[in-house]
Amino acid sequence: MEYQYKEQFRQNLVEWFNKEKRDLPWRRTSDPYKIWVSEVMLQQTRVDTVIPYYNRFLKKYPTLQSLAYAPQEELLKMWEGLGYYSRARNLQAGVKEVVEKYDSKVPDNRHDISKLKGVGPYTAGAVLSIAYNKPEHAVDGNVMRVLSRALHIKEDIALPKTRKVFEQAVDMLIDPQRPGDFNQGLMDLGAMICTPTSPKCLLCPVRDYCIAFQEGDADQLPIKSKKTKNKKVKYDVFVGYDRNGRYLLEKRPSEGLLANMWQFPMMEIEKDAILKTSKQFQLNYNVNILDFVNDNLLTFKHVFSHLTWEMDCYLVEIEKVADLPENICFLTKEQINEVPMSVLMLKILNVLN
Repeated sequence: MEYQYKEQFRQNLVEWFNKEKRDLPWRRTSDPYKIWVSEVMLQQTRVDTVIPYYNRFLKKYPTLQSLAYAPQEELLKMWEGLGYYSRARNLQAGVKEVVEKYDSKVPDNRHDISKLKGVGPYTAGAVLSIAYNKPEHAVDGNVMRVLSRALHIKEDIALPKTRKVFEQAVDMLIDPQRPGDFNQGLMDLGAMICTPTSPKCLLCPVRDYCIAFQEGDADQLPIKSKKTKNKKVKYDVFVGYDRNGRYLLEKRPSEGLLANMWQFPMMEIEKDAILKTSKQFQLNYNVNILDFVNDNLLTFKHVFSHLTWEMDCYLVEIEKVADLPENICFLTKEQINEVPMSVLMLKILNVLN
């Protein structure tokens, strides 16, 4: 890849970063464990959302050992509201590997750190460059956007193979003396200046070395093909309580979406189902519905990256008619507050409260 402004780009970016960088709690440490935690939290989640979670999390789990052996239900409760819960489970599994295999020292090379559960190429590069000062690439959507403009790369960033092109670009550009500052500079530039729509080119420290700025087509890059359509699934949610004021909850399976999180029973509305969802609910959960207290408790949509759940929630009074199936129980409101629940269930809980 030919690019004549390598030195100038590198120098201007790092100088700008050191002058303008955002004061974030994970930037006040060089502890690889703490940087790793921040990078996992920052996947799919905005900085201002992450800050309070990060501070709380490290107060609870200040060391690798304290996280490695924490009960999973407690860990999920600490993560509650951040979404993408497999991140928390993978982080714990990876941290446990470090404690048991690497004598509690986060590996300082790409080969070993990449073997850890949940550590992809981006997280590996971020931890290595920021904590260990190694000139390693850390390429995410932000970085691809900045470099597609600066270097005028017209490859489709929606294709997995395109990442290689950008990893090579970072390897060519990165500041060997200050790789952590360089990578964080790219991240901040993408977050604050080189934004997806209407980039603030006039404030950009590397504007003079940006080919898209010279060509006048910065707002047309990066090239990104459309994703396939998001699948819709409809659910009736039965918020059922018994005469003691306890609510029926179930724990989701230990694999798959929202694994091990607790929820009010959800019945998928299938087009040609013979039984109504309320009948199916009573059969599946061994309960009788005594009364529909509120058949319009809440209606909302929840969008995941690959599908959308459309939820209609009903408040019902129920009674148990046989033993409850496994992973299903009645909980008081106090007990519900102790178990991990997804954001969409917390929405329902808020309406109840």
